[in-house]
Amino acid sequence: MYDVIIIGSGQAGLSMGYYLKKTALSLVIIDQNTRIGDTWRNRYDSLTLFTPPLYSSLPGLRLKKERNCMPTKDDIADYLENYAKTFSLPVQLGIHVKNVSKIDDFFSLETNKGVVEARNLVVATGPFHTPRIPSFSKKLSKDIVQLHSSSYKNPSQLKDGNVLVVGAGNSGAQIAVELANTHKTYLSTSGKLRFLPLFIMNKNIFWWFDKIGILKATRDSFIGRKLQLYGDPIFGTQLKTKMKAGLVHLRERTKTASENEVIFADASTLKVDNIIWATGFRPNYDWLNLPNLVDKQGNIIHKRGITQQKGVFFLGLPWQYRRGSSLLEGVGKDAYYLYQHILTHIR
Repeated sequence: MYDVIIIGSGQAGLSMGYYLKKTALSLVIIDQNTRIGDTWRNRYDSLTLFTPPLYSSLPGLRLKKERNCMPTKDDIADYLENYAKTFSLPVQLGIHVKNVSKIDDFFSLETNKGVVEARNLVVATGPFHTPRIPSFSKKLSKDIVQLHSSSYKNPSQLKDGNVLVVGAGNSGAQIAVELANTHKTYLSTSGKLRFLPLFIMNKNIFWWFDKIGILKATRDSFIGRKLQLYGDPIFGTQLKTKMKAGLVHLRERTKTASENEVIFADASTLKVDNIIWATGFRPNYDWLNLPNLVDKQGNIIHKRGITQQKGVFFLGLPWQYRRGSSLLEGVGKDAYYLYQHILTHIR
């Protein structure tokens, strides 16, 4: 019986562990991966963050990197592993949680390695669970290589011919830029692309965001509501450069498909050889057999990570309180808030 079990050893789970380790509470952090940082290591090879080390660090330990040198996904994976080691966080790996139920005043977690119990539960599994791929993808020929962005590693996975990247968020934009070096590349977007430079007057854009208060804007503030409505712009100018050079061709929203052809919202068509679905994820909390946690859309019902189920907390959700709540830059602030609440709750 633990006082607190944290599910997930990513940036959210480790931040929570950092604070709770300061207390006398019995604590364990469990994760289904076999190595801390594997969620980052398993992403596409060329992934680079937009935030400098100052805005890519967790509480108590600065990421060591040159000032304006953006961290890679492997930098972050190694940093998280070092973070857990530095603070001797009690992480147990290779543990997959199959079901969580409540018995009297404690929680029972059924895992692949037996049952563990806790008085309090922090779910820090992040926002990326089940890849979201349109159902019409099944209409496409089996000869077409189809990958979700979570399965894409590098261009060697694709066959010769063209490639369509569906989804023009920052991941889709980065992947399209890389593929333009090896394939004729198309990028399908549902709206007008918005770009922001990474640097203004030799300062990273996130430094400016910090100074003008954007990073501090809460989800219910005027600025926060606007940011959620419009979503993130594409950071950097690489995609714009590739488009001007005719190496990335923009297409409208992908509407449906048939055999080897994709049909767009403007009724134009394109025969494709490869498709990357950079279409995001759906949350999946089916393993949480607890009432009053999830709404009809599958979203967690909470206020700053505190749920209606006594003793259950969430950390690392998108816009849990601020824009950076699910990111390295902001998750530590939410972890500290929950840490204080949990101490009061236990007392």
